Amino acid sequence: MDYLLKYGYTPVEGEVASRIQAIVSNLDGLATPEVLKRCFSLMDLTTLKTNDTAASVAKLVDKTNRLVTEYPTYPLPASICVYPNFASVVRERRCSPELHVTTVASCFPSAQSFLEVKVQECVLAVRNGADEVDIVLALNAFLAEDYEAAFHEIEEMKQAIDAEAARQGRRVVLKVILETGLLVTAERIARASFLAMEAGADFIKTSTGKVEVNATPAAAYVMCSCIKAFYERTGRRVGFKAAGGISNAKDALLYYYIGVSVLGKEWIEKDHFRFGVSRLGNSLMSAIEQKTVNFF
Repeated sequence: MDYLLKYGYTPVEGEVASRIQAIVSNLDGLATPEVLKRCFSLMDLTTLKTNDTAASVAKLVDKTNRLVTEYPTYPLPASICVYPNFASVVRERRCSPELHVTTVASCFPSAQSFLEVKVQECVLAVRNGADEVDIVLALNAFLAEDYEAAFHEIEEMKQAIDAEAARQGRRVVLKVILETGLLVTAERIARASFLAMEAGADFIKTSTGKVEVNATPAAAYVMCSCIKAFYERTGRRVGFKAAGGISNAKDALLYYYIGVSVLGKEWIEKDHFRFGVSRLGNSLMSAIEQKTVNFF
């Protein structure tokens, strides 16, 4: 299937670069406390280290809980993102169900395993408390142009997640990581975006944060443009998540305003727009408070 033809969107890299530059040139003066706090509310606070432990994850949750009393004018982040075996730690210690439990799954970050293993990991993540599950596009199939196989994997994991969530009487969000730094071209990024959305993704996400090139403004612009084209064709509103290397307030503002420029301000709320971050929180707080803050 020619997804680009179907949805009437083919990215032109020079045009994308020009539009991003226009956004960059207008960023000065847009870092208001209101926008910075909105960016704070869009964070999936992430710890995905090899040496994570139940104690280190609990420490991150406890710090986040303290925002309610120490910074009462701040919103909570959207979620805390961890490996699936730590889902229950976040679920049991969080101060509010508004602070979602996000887990990676599908043999993150490479997705190089059997589909049955990926599906079961998704089910166990939901069973142990995940409100949101971030899976990885099967690049082994996609880069070989076996789009049917790549589509089928997402579809299978989506169905398994939905079935387990339904057994618990709730809904779980599925985010599909495209690993745009390995897709390289704008056309591949667009094709992967449309494939993932058609297969059932509730969000499409740039990167795992585990490869050399992670989130880029160009990839974000293309993905948001695909989300817009998909919405115009289907009426279904899919979210966007930028992840990997977003470490300061200036980065967050750029992605925020890419979203505003392409999708409209109404799209930029936590049900449809996220940042996957491990270091951004302190930078945003420092920008809001106008002094160095080392809270996280």
